[in-house]
Amino acid sequence: MIQKFKLKINKGGYSLEDINKRLKELNVVLPTKVKPAAMYVPVQESSNLIFISGQDCRVNGELLYKGKVGSDLTVEQGKKAARQSAINCLAVIKDHIGDLNNVSRIVKMLSFVNSAPGFKEQPYVVDGASEFLVNVLGYRGKHARSAISTNELPFNTPVETELIVEIKHN
Repeated sequence: MIQKFKLKINKGGYSLEDINKRLKELNVVLPTKVKPAAMYVPVQESSNLIFISGQDCRVNGELLYKGKVGSDLTVEQGKKAARQSAINCLAVIKDHIGDLNNVSRIVKMLSFVNSAPGFKEQPYVVDGASEFLVNVLGYRGKHARSAISTNELPFNTPVETELIVEIKHN
């Protein structure tokens, strides 16, 4: 079944300039200080771009879900995992730049889906992250994207997401 991507821009009277207010309206609390799981840095900056290392679906240090989408998890559970990975990406961005209102736009998202053999609905799983970013950031959240199937991911996480983000320098 093909699902249409619905943009939720300027609904509910929120200002696209106040991302923190929008997060509060959605009852989303960003985690503080996301720690890398291995030998890498969570973010690298080059000029006006920041590159966010892969984030999984952890909440308070524990994976929201574990396993393969299409056998252990439903597409809907995969979408929730993808949404949480995007929340964790925003936490890394906020920790790095201080204020999410300094995000100019999400340039590119790359998501990996821990997929059961024969599972082919990765785009619908990754929509969980895409829809969240557009809902929070409005037009600045629209992005180019890849939704990639993989047979394994670290720690048995169902989804891992990376972002390339353009930021404003004050």
